Amino acid sequence: MDRKIRVLVAKVGLDGHDRGAKVVARFLRDAGFEVIYTGLHRTPEEVAMAAVQEDVDVVGISLHSGAHLTLVPKVMKYIEEFGGDLNELVVIVGGIVPADDIDKLKEMGVDEVFIPGTPIEKIIDYIKARVPEKKRTGEKV
Repeated sequence: MDRKIRVLVAKVGLDGHDRGAKVVARFLRDAGFEVIYTGLHRTPEEVAMAAVQEDVDVVGISLHSGAHLTLVPKVMKYIEEFGGDLNELVVIVGGIVPADDIDKLKEMGVDEVFIPGTPIEKIIDYIKARVPEKKRTGEKV
């Protein structure tokens, strides 16, 4: 890629815990990504609109509220409605996600789920590999 990978880090809904999202955002920035943080209490529409307007390569949704199966599909639906292309956009979820829900999120189109304790290098490496792969293929792998 000839430009920095752009990552939107988002907090959706009433979840008020953003320390982890801010830590991940800072590490991603330090790794050379251009990072946009939405702040707390954003609606799915606001996150989707920001993703499309900012022309990001990655949407990272951080959730600790347990509403991931409700809010993440809404964000993805609005991204498409606002003109974003989920075939080229990497969607990752981080936070408290029960193991049983990880496959459900992936079936909905989420590319990857990172739970607490995931080494930051794993997230960085995943993004560096996955973004050009999706841009090249334009489809889920």
